[in-house]
Amino acid sequence: MLLLASFPFWGNGQTTYPQEAFRSPMDIPLILAGTFGELRSNHFHSGIDIKTQQRQGLPIYAIGDGSVTRIKISHWGYGKAIYIAHPNGYTSVYGHLQKFSPEIEAYIKAVQYQKKSYQVEVFPDLGEVSLKKGDVIAYGGNTGGSSGPHLHFEIRSSVSEKPTNPLLYGLEVRDATNPVLEKVYAYPLSEDAQVNQSESKVEVQFTRQTDGSYLAETVFAAGEIGFGFKGFDRQDMAANKNGVYSVTLKVNGKVYTDYDFETFSFGETRYINTLIDYEHFGRYRQRVQKCFKSAGNKLNIYNTLYNEGKIAIQEGLSYSATLVLKDLAGNETKVIIPVKGKKQPVQTAKGGIKTEHYLIAGKNNNYDLGAAKVYFPANTFYENFYLDLKKGNDTVTIHNNKVPAHRKFTLTFDVKKYSASERKQLFIARLDSKGRPSHATTYKRGNSFTTKTRSLGTYTLVKDSIAPKIRPKNFKQGQWLNNYSYLSLHISDDLSGVKRYSATLNGEWILMEYEPKTNTLTYNFDDLILNKTQCELKVTVTDNVGNATTEEYAFSRK
Repeated sequence: MLLLASFPFWGNGQTTYPQEAFRSPMDIPLILAGTFGELRSNHFHSGIDIKTQQRQGLPIYAIGDGSVTRIKISHWGYGKAIYIAHPNGYTSVYGHLQKFSPEIEAYIKAVQYQKKSYQVEVFPDLGEVSLKKGDVIAYGGNTGGSSGPHLHFEIRSSVSEKPTNPLLYGLEVRDATNPVLEKVYAYPLSEDAQVNQSESKVEVQFTRQTDGSYLAETVFAAGEIGFGFKGFDRQDMAANKNGVYSVTLKVNGKVYTDYDFETFSFGETRYINTLIDYEHFGRYRQRVQKCFKSAGNKLNIYNTLYNEGKIAIQEGLSYSATLVLKDLAGNETKVIIPVKGKKQPVQTAKGGIKTEHYLIAGKNNNYDLGAAKVYFPANTFYENFYLDLKKGNDTVTIHNNKVPAHRKFTLTFDVKKYSASERKQLFIARLDSKGRPSHATTYKRGNSFTTKTRSLGTYTLVKDSIAPKIRPKNFKQGQWLNNYSYLSLHISDDLSGVKRYSATLNGEWILMEYEPKTNTLTYNFDDLILNKTQCELKVTVTDNVGNATTEEYAFSRK
């Protein structure tokens, strides 16, 4: 069991964390669906995800005295979220909420009605919305980019805004389970390097020993090499494959790499794409963590990094590499990898392609693709590489999804061959592996359509002439709704996607909560006192190219 006692916890950075200042944000056993620092798409997970027993509506508590400093409601991200600043210099964050406590709910709904928008963000003055430790602040939900009911919970520094691992503050999570090591890979890194007769990375097989550790097959190598692994951690009572807390690589007893997820900054989180083997991720959707530092990596999670984690192998010498994965409770999994310096005939040559376009990452780069032009600002990418480009009439391909972009680049299509009326219904779309288009935010100016993106791949121009659809979910035209507490409608768009929506009841604007995961609009009757028995609801939905649908419904209510 992980139970941090009532004395200061010392992180690897020698930072003390208070153990009794905060209570748990929930009154149920803390079972985690996600851990701090877990590897996510383009970012590290900045909190812990607490399971809410597969249901919504469980109370969420303020972990300490404090003042609400931020409330944000959005369709994606954290959905409904609240931020509380505490006197001891920390800020707690609670995300994916179903709704807020009555007082906070009234406060934020007044803002929503004032702005006539479901999506709002407010920053109350310090002391304007004060709370005591243990006050109910909200109820657990599934709003935003959540795939199931849970509480996303963070603790940040109020000064630096850096998140820290919430389990460092004395929260109790049962954990007697070792991390799981799934795969190990060896990487030839220098120009002349090879591993097991390969100039490309190879998987290293390993077997479990009687003491619970693992022993890998002997690796024959030459030149400078590195290791990577695929693995995860589990806490007790949960099947979720969560992230490990720390990774250590030793060679002949010397620490080459040691990093952990005590803290990180939001400014560096996108550099996760240099920690993982991104080419492997693009090909297999699996995240392999590298135990060496590659080009463009500016992460500050390393406690020790000798020779950037790269191992110089000399002919005829033997090495013992030990990779250890740990969780915060101290459970660990270890694999020993014997390495022998031996140059062998190469059977697998270096992979990759060579094209006419060799991109220098540190420079601005422009390319003409016929129907479109692409501009990469300096340092869009982490390292130099051969860029694969394909021209077309209305469709162009910009490399593939195996190279990450750190900064946004600009793609501009020439649309002068289209009439003004055609341009209104056109947008830039990115095609997935099955050729299905997804809307890319399109800026239209004269003969040019432009989008800014970080996603390489295939782009084209798509026409959307079909307006969105609206249909009632829980009521019918002309129905009496005396016992109803809410109205629900289904809205959808088949191509460019829903951009905005609005609704009025008896001519007055009303707040409709939009849940894009289920394409549902919901209106709560508590929001507005109805002064008529015969009610008229008017709903308008507009897609991303301007096609709009308006539906009107009549119902009765006493």
